[in-house]
Amino acid sequence: MAAADGLLLHVPESPAAAPRTLPGPRRAQGRRQAEATKRKHQASSEAPPAKQRNEASFLPAKKAAAKETQRTFKGKAQKTFSPKKSLVGVSDGTREQKPCIRTSSLFKNNPEIPELHRPVVKQVQEKVFTSDAFHELDLHPHLISTINTVLNMTSMTSVQKQSIPALLEGRDALVRSQTGSGKTLAYCIPMVQSLQAMKSKIQRSDGPYALVLVPTRELALQSFDTVQILLKPFTWIVPGVLMGGERRKSEKARLRKGINILISTPGRLVDHIKSTKNIHFRRIRWLILDEADRILDLGFEKDITVILNAINAECQKRQNVLLSATLTEGVTRLADISLLNPLRISVLDGHRGESDPKGRAVPEASPLPAGGEPDSFAIPESLDQHVTLVPSKLRLVSLAAFILQQCKFEKDQKMIVFFSSCELVEFHYHLFLQTLQSRSGAPASGQLPSASTPLKFLRLHGNMEQEERTAVFQEFSHSKTGVLLCTDVAARGLDLPQVTWIVQYNAPPSPAEYIHRIGRTARIGCHGSSLLILAPSEAEYVNSLASHKINVSEIKMEDILSVLTRDDCFKGSRWGSQKSRAAGPQEIRERATVLQTVFEDYVHSSSRRVSWAKKALQAFIRAYATYPRELKHIFHVRSLHLGHVAKSFGLRDAPQNLSVAAVKRRKANLNRPDLHKKTQSKHRLAEILRSEFSSGMEAGVAKVKKQNKHARARQPATQHCLQPAPSLGHGKN
Repeated sequence: MAAADGLLLHVPESPAAAPRTLPGPRRAQGRRQAEATKRKHQASSEAPPAKQRNEASFLPAKKAAAKETQRTFKGKAQKTFSPKKSLVGVSDGTREQKPCIRTSSLFKNNPEIPELHRPVVKQVQEKVFTSDAFHELDLHPHLISTINTVLNMTSMTSVQKQSIPALLEGRDALVRSQTGSGKTLAYCIPMVQSLQAMKSKIQRSDGPYALVLVPTRELALQSFDTVQILLKPFTWIVPGVLMGGERRKSEKARLRKGINILISTPGRLVDHIKSTKNIHFRRIRWLILDEADRILDLGFEKDITVILNAINAECQKRQNVLLSATLTEGVTRLADISLLNPLRISVLDGHRGESDPKGRAVPEASPLPAGGEPDSFAIPESLDQHVTLVPSKLRLVSLAAFILQQCKFEKDQKMIVFFSSCELVEFHYHLFLQTLQSRSGAPASGQLPSASTPLKFLRLHGNMEQEERTAVFQEFSHSKTGVLLCTDVAARGLDLPQVTWIVQYNAPPSPAEYIHRIGRTARIGCHGSSLLILAPSEAEYVNSLASHKINVSEIKMEDILSVLTRDDCFKGSRWGSQKSRAAGPQEIRERATVLQTVFEDYVHSSSRRVSWAKKALQAFIRAYATYPRELKHIFHVRSLHLGHVAKSFGLRDAPQNLSVAAVKRRKANLNRPDLHKKTQSKHRLAEILRSEFSSGMEAGVAKVKKQNKHARARQPATQHCLQPAPSLGHGKN
């Protein structure tokens, strides 16, 4: 018996072989292991590697049975792969590391994607171009020549046809027109025409004759460039721009020398009104508020009041113009304050006011609904709008796949991706820069090197230095391809040429904001497309858009992810199969998992990157809590699964203590050590349950539950016998 006890138990490879007869419990153990091995060979037609098969022979019976239980689920063979990287042989004898594939984490426990019932609505269309030419207007010949040759424009748009004649007559106007319809030229052309035609020639030292207020620095630069082009024949008129981020000293020097057409953001101008002595408005002839609704949205209403009071104190008679793509209650209130008997010019099919024989609009108010939001918006005919429903865990890989599809495998594509905060822009910019852009140089599978375009990522948000913001704006404007990740700082008024796609990664807080975002493409008659990414719980937002006559079509998430099969960079290794298969749903899931693993490996490569990801997640949750009351039933923080949302930031577990209330409770309990012992096991259990990859069946979970049971029963003697639960590590992908 002593000799028998020292023998190793060996399970025969053949299922027909009889187990070795051993006395006592060893006999039952051998029988259980033999039955487990038999089930393994019956369930799986694919034999495991030789090394794995030999190691299984020497496993204890309980561990072997547990392994086989993992491989068999509902009577079907399931493949389990190690999260570690495996070495895949290559023809030249070298070895390449590729991650083994496991799709259970990314595609498991996701909410069901509902069937999207899109109400078909008829969108309000606005005719962009007319047959009328600029030379038909009473303009200076040199100005017409500049428009035709430098700007390459011969025909007027609808808003220009109605606005320019009215403004040349000196009337105040409230102009409402769709995005990308040419509103900037609609006020710049009559402004330049009237200033160059003044009998007493304008001197630089006279100071400003025209003041243009815009909401953002980028729009100020763009308007300044447009005015500069129109002033090429009239060199004695000097334009200038004031905006935050620039040196006050240099701006004061320019003001002392003289600026005749002053373009500024409201906050910066108020700063100079209060601190610069040599700024004056004695000769102001034009006051223009471009993107008036955005000026009010950004909280500049008090600044506008200060500016109007300063101008009224020095000059009473002037021409005022308000321009906006949306007519809100705030814009109407501002128009009542600043405009005198204005023309209300609205270029909408079905909303056209009466016009006189010369084609000018008749002053007629456009009523607003009770909420202050217009019932419908004008959308360019050449703009295709799409929506896709994506579970939270798959948002990051879906966005990356869509960028690859449009900007890597298609030629001459230019994309803008809108995020809800600066932290999200920074996080995704650095993530894509180090993962997607570094991989974009290699040609795709089965394609020539010239068939794929290298990716180029840029970012733009309000926390950047002004010099960097200006450089990014200019670079993206002059580039033929690229991906701009930005906040709503780029959503208003900017004319970025040749933008083909607008992606809204976070839903806008209002239909008006939606219109301004998608308005960065399909400008001046060009074709463009937009994509709105929503979670399954946010599907009702489509009905909210439809109530404002905004029609969108659905793109399936599977169609977006299928592009990953075109790139072997995201092809993982498979046990026992080295040959490529035809692309199917499982192949798409495997490649999406490989891409997600790339993101997670980058995030977890350093504690600093994990901290960045957590800050971006916190910023997302803060922004999600700021949706207006009328959208709270669609966008509510309680509908978010923090573990799933954390995965879309490359985090493998939901960060602890995100809420302010949790932080306050933790600080309040620092002086109560008795609470820590009571809550330690609860926190450990919650930590396990939050893990994306935990089955909930680990030994630690059972011990925690057992401890809680004895604690509730108040049996100190039994608790004393229990061993403390071991420290459990998080699951790995």
